[in-house]
Amino acid sequence: MTTRHTTGKLLTLAGVAFLCGIGSVGRLPLGATAPGARAAVHFPAAADESDGSADSAVQSVSARPAAGQVVPRQTGAALRAQEFSEAFAEIAAAVTPAVVRIQTERSLADAQRALPDRLRDMFNLPEGHPEAPIFPELAGGSGVLVTGDGLILTNNHVIAGADRILVTLWDKRVFEATVVGTDPTTDIALILVDQGGLPAARLGDSDRARVGEWVLAIGNPGFYDANTLDFTVTSGILSAKGRPLDIIRQELASQDDPSAAYAIEDFLQTDAAINPGNSGGPLVDLRGEVIGINTAIASGNGFNQGYGFAVPINVARRVMEDLLEHGRVRRPLLGISIQNISPEDADVYGLPRIAGVLVEDFQVGSPAERAGLRRHDVIIAVNGDPVERLGQFQRLVARYAPGDDVAVEVVRFGERRQFQVRLSEADLGTARVVRTPERRGAAGLGIEVVDLTPTLARERSFSRPGGALIASVEPMSPAQRRDVPAFALIRTINQAPVASADEARRLLRAARPGSVVSLLLEGARGETFIRNVRVP
Repeated sequence: MTTRHTTGKLLTLAGVAFLCGIGSVGRLPLGATAPGARAAVHFPAAADESDGSADSAVQSVSARPAAGQVVPRQTGAALRAQEFSEAFAEIAAAVTPAVVRIQTERSLADAQRALPDRLRDMFNLPEGHPEAPIFPELAGGSGVLVTGDGLILTNNHVIAGADRILVTLWDKRVFEATVVGTDPTTDIALILVDQGGLPAARLGDSDRARVGEWVLAIGNPGFYDANTLDFTVTSGILSAKGRPLDIIRQELASQDDPSAAYAIEDFLQTDAAINPGNSGGPLVDLRGEVIGINTAIASGNGFNQGYGFAVPINVARRVMEDLLEHGRVRRPLLGISIQNISPEDADVYGLPRIAGVLVEDFQVGSPAERAGLRRHDVIIAVNGDPVERLGQFQRLVARYAPGDDVAVEVVRFGERRQFQVRLSEADLGTARVVRTPERRGAAGLGIEVVDLTPTLARERSFSRPGGALIASVEPMSPAQRRDVPAFALIRTINQAPVASADEARRLLRAARPGSVVSLLLEGARGETFIRNVRVP
């Protein structure tokens, strides 16, 4: 089906945008403190020791207040509020281990992209200079483990266009992920880390979620070794359901992607803070169940202003099931062009209320037209489920599979009719698969080693020749992420002495994938330092 949208909105996908520059990361504003200043953090004093129970701790503090101390009376309402707070803490503790950090990189080695003027000036390069340096682009977001063997749900825009995807677990282990499949029309992607015994979140039912319910938004937006924002938990309520933002369709249309016509946008809205880097993380109810995948914010400055949006988990679950079973999303198709109902439409077509979707046109070979639907029909129900609006109608139809028969109820100028329609399959194109480029350097660490010749020893200020010198470190490689510097001399690899570049390559090639290589390095001034790097 195709849709028509006329309302523009200022919306931002909540993943951290690609940043140009080696090792550059986006930073969230953490407060108004001056540069170098430390924000004051105050902790409440601990309660006096008691028998260990929460009630006795309250009684103990109440019984022995300090001079001049005002102690609030522990009313029933206060105790219920404490229980409510404890529920939030327990949910956060249970779900947070299943929330992962996703870091992506996109190499521009194959693309001739013009540098921004400020970078061109920095390198003093004229326009079109063939030696313009190529920078990797970095991006990131969050994801949620949905199975114990490493399946992760996230947003498509978090990983779109990436050459490499790294996933950091709650215990700080880092793994390279592969893409199972993507669905740009719902902004959902499914990726995999090949590990077992992982904590997985429980998926809920977004259709049962009610406006006004408390929810938690959980993300893991930190970058690489920056752990200052490794996990964030914010709370709020479910503010609305069925928000048709038109952000996915616009994004796909800007790329001339024909699947834009099949975008499903029926978002959950929440006032729980969702900020850059939280895209792909879970929106969780008070049962500790995931009811949405945090995706976008409506903001004038790119940061949370109280309007966050999540893909309903029932939509994400259906995408995941299709990708696992069929290797692609199988979108059922009625073959109609539709729009929302206005008050004027309700008058013209004799509708009992302002709800439903108006059939404007048909695709060639449309299943709906073959079944008997006509232009000006207003669809008011699918298999008995009432149709309220365009996005919700698309979501209702997406529950089914191509080949299913569904009962479509319409109002035709005041007369109710029902038709049996056999759904066909929409052509969404092929799944977007992430390339994993070949890594340079021994054992995939991203380093090039050469013999430290007398000439190199003089040039790099080493006291004597001999051994293996790190000639270069690949940007965003495992070595670069562990701060392995170029032009350092490798003295030992896993405590084995290194006398030449060939010996270094042999020792690195012998390292098992997933193991950690311990490098003892020497600088030009004779200082030694250790870098432990995991083999991809």
